[in-house]
Amino acid sequence: MDRGRGRRGRGGYGGRQRWRPASEAGERHTGETSNVYRNVPREPVRSRVTSAPASASASASASEPAVDDPVRVGMQSLQISGSSLSNDLVPVKRPDKGGTVAVRTAKLRVNHFLVKFNPGSVIRHYDIDVKQETVSRSGRAGKISKAKLAMIRDQLFADQSSRFPPVSTTAYDGEKSIFSAVELPTGKFTVDFTENDDRGTCRYVVVVKLVNVLELRKLKEYLSRSLFVMPREVMQGMDVVMKENATRNMISVGRTFHRYQINREDELGLGIVASRGFQHSLKPTFQGLALCLDYSTLPLRKPLPVLEFLMEHIAYFDVNKFGQFRRNVEEALKGLKVTVTHRVTKQRCVISGLTKKNTRHLTFPLLDSDGKPSSQEVLVVNYFREKYGRDIRFKDIPCLDLSKGNKMNYVPMEFCVLVEGQIYPKDYLDRNASRKLKDMSLAAPMVRQETICNIIRARGGPYRSDVIQNFDMEVDLDMTSVVGRVIGPPQLKLSGSNGAPISVAVDNVKCHWNLVGKAVVKGRAIERWAVLDLNSYDRRWDCGFLIESLIRKGEKLGIPMMYPLFIERRGMNELSNIGMLEKLLLSLRDRAFEIGKGKLQILLCVMSSRHPGYKYLKWISETKVGIVTQCCLSTSKFNDQYLSNLALKINAKLGGSNVELVDRLPYFSGAHHVMFVGADVNHPAAGNKTSPSIVAVVATMNWPAANCYAARVRPQYHRKEKIENFGDICLDLVDTYTRLNKVKPAKIVVFRDGVSEGQFDMVLNVELKDLKRAFQSINYTPTVTVIVAQKRHQTRLFRDEGRSVENVSPGTVVDTKIVHPFEFDFYLCSHYGSLGTSKPTHYQVLWDEHGFTSDQLEKLIYNMCFTFARCTKPVSLIPPVYYADLAAYRGRLYYEALEGQAPSSASSSSSTLSSAVSLDDQFFKLHADLENSMFFV
Repeated sequence: MDRGRGRRGRGGYGGRQRWRPASEAGERHTGETSNVYRNVPREPVRSRVTSAPASASASASASEPAVDDPVRVGMQSLQISGSSLSNDLVPVKRPDKGGTVAVRTAKLRVNHFLVKFNPGSVIRHYDIDVKQETVSRSGRAGKISKAKLAMIRDQLFADQSSRFPPVSTTAYDGEKSIFSAVELPTGKFTVDFTENDDRGTCRYVVVVKLVNVLELRKLKEYLSRSLFVMPREVMQGMDVVMKENATRNMISVGRTFHRYQINREDELGLGIVASRGFQHSLKPTFQGLALCLDYSTLPLRKPLPVLEFLMEHIAYFDVNKFGQFRRNVEEALKGLKVTVTHRVTKQRCVISGLTKKNTRHLTFPLLDSDGKPSSQEVLVVNYFREKYGRDIRFKDIPCLDLSKGNKMNYVPMEFCVLVEGQIYPKDYLDRNASRKLKDMSLAAPMVRQETICNIIRARGGPYRSDVIQNFDMEVDLDMTSVVGRVIGPPQLKLSGSNGAPISVAVDNVKCHWNLVGKAVVKGRAIERWAVLDLNSYDRRWDCGFLIESLIRKGEKLGIPMMYPLFIERRGMNELSNIGMLEKLLLSLRDRAFEIGKGKLQILLCVMSSRHPGYKYLKWISETKVGIVTQCCLSTSKFNDQYLSNLALKINAKLGGSNVELVDRLPYFSGAHHVMFVGADVNHPAAGNKTSPSIVAVVATMNWPAANCYAARVRPQYHRKEKIENFGDICLDLVDTYTRLNKVKPAKIVVFRDGVSEGQFDMVLNVELKDLKRAFQSINYTPTVTVIVAQKRHQTRLFRDEGRSVENVSPGTVVDTKIVHPFEFDFYLCSHYGSLGTSKPTHYQVLWDEHGFTSDQLEKLIYNMCFTFARCTKPVSLIPPVYYADLAAYRGRLYYEALEGQAPSSASSSSSTLSSAVSLDDQFFKLHADLENSMFFV
């Protein structure tokens, strides 16, 4: 039951990337085209890197890349000191025309739709500033919502129709920018806008100012590889244009768009519906500008009257017995947006809670002529009858408190309706609703492909609108066809029944392998272990069956297990109290010493159900006590597959090796040691405004197997993606590698997870520079490659075989046509998709001092996907990134455990930890006995 979440640019010619000033890399800061690129050859000679630490072996295999002294000189200029700090790094260019190695090719369709545009046209970018000039007697100026800004824009165009063009010739981002296909008048305008029938007309001052004229020829030059600086403002303007029709006619939820109508078959119960929506992004590709479109489903609250929603959402809700449900009602409604029905208004209000008094007795102060509360109180019941002619039916329940700031606003529930498009957290869905939502989300390839095509081809739909045509743009209605390659799987090393190494071929279709009659490569003998059985209240539960079964399975897999030193039987309530749990774990640790057996290797914790105390168990055992734990549920089916997975996790946590590759990893066949690094940042959930982000950096500690990892976990400021002190964390891992192997790694490959294209510059010019700085502080100069792994994208691959219901094969790679025009990236589907439509991982090389070719890097990554310790199949994400994600999630559990004891370290007025405590590394520092183990798998 140990849980983790498997998921959540570009430049420089040649295989290596040169450190060069901005003046040599295009005028990055001005957005202008630099002539320096005009004379750069399209197919430069690739060069290789040679430098290695003195401690590494001086001899290199003949199969390793040859030394190129000019590049070595270039690399030596990479010193992070003095004036070099002002130099900007740019991402590496594609080294070739794509890979060629394959066991077969595959005809594919991709959900990329070519966008045709006129390179001779322009888009005019205007800044629009809206301020409230006058307010009604009862109103007050404040922040203007996006919805109101859009209505004010429409009102301006309608009122000034003689001066302004039709609104369909413009696209609005909902904030400060309007993009127009024609010239707009500039200057100051006034708009009288009526939002509420009882608050009069508000006057707004709108200032329109021309910011820039965006020439689409620059995008054409970028796509044709004659301009090497992304015209980001042009892309931004075209993206707003593409979204304009959907923004006007659909519900915008985050980055997705959803239709207003609700299909009854999509209801999930409890007033929640699974809404089918879509999202898109514009991507510069080798074939031109492409619109990447995918569909998604989200659980949304139905836009019902509040009382109807409560009837559906809360079991046995009875408005006549409201007092029994008050707490449930507050939990269900707080923070939601509503509109009111007792007056004509477009205003949306946020529910801050319920009034303390029931409606019958509730009063509020009338406003005086200055709009300030007077001493005269009025009953809410009387006010609604006299002001709106509405009799309140439910007088013995509270009102909704819609107050904002010092402005009091109490409204009876019967006059409030939930606003459409409000997300309901997936974690709160019951089992049946979760299953239904998952089934809808995991659409088979054929269904997903048809759904996407229907969206793009819909008459009057978001991509066949007047707006797009007015900007002289057109979206191709057919998916992109592309030829992919299927890379052959590697041969795997396991052990036979006699313990001798054997070579194993994987299944031809799924690339899975089984352990029947086989054993792990290196099984750790488990002589000192114990069981914490938390099922003492269940008389039907027999822990002996699990122990005997696990021991037998371990023996078959080459993981010899003695009988546990002891079994401690407790109840699940032990997990609820941090202090009691810590005493218990310390006593179990000491008990092993007392019986003369030394330190426990692992503690098996058998839980009766999932429990919030899981996070306390992990935090205390891994940071305070120093015991490796493995959790499982007594309700699980202890079949052969389950026991095998349990044994594999235990062996990996104790430093064993479950599977290795027969041959060395592609490219790295020489004598130099190589270390693979994975880095990820785990951010708090949406709506959380205080919790820190959690950094995890993992690195391989063995070579050439490269399948044992150590992890470092650190907190940092809330929602900060940049990894603080990245160089020092990596240097710590290098020091650990050196202690274990008596040699520093000569080559380092960093895989960075969780960053978007807009953050590539941060990875290159902050994190990579910090890494180089740390290494050079000890005169250590390994060659470094930095690769970003992205799973949060919309690109999907489909078999081009009619109505195929199967996913693409494991090992399918695409590095032509749909990839970047000149940067080094590719899509790799390394796993077999048994559910839904497989999503390939997008790998983007930002920096390369090893001179990888496409074939070498694609094969390297694919082969590494077979070395993941927890299963007998290739995974969808390269293990360093997968493990970094697991370790970062473990750090999130540590923080949540800290919150469990927050009253002792935070102020009494807040339930969250103080900044000093939540960002203190000591609370996240692993116990010395665990910091170099794979405790997180």
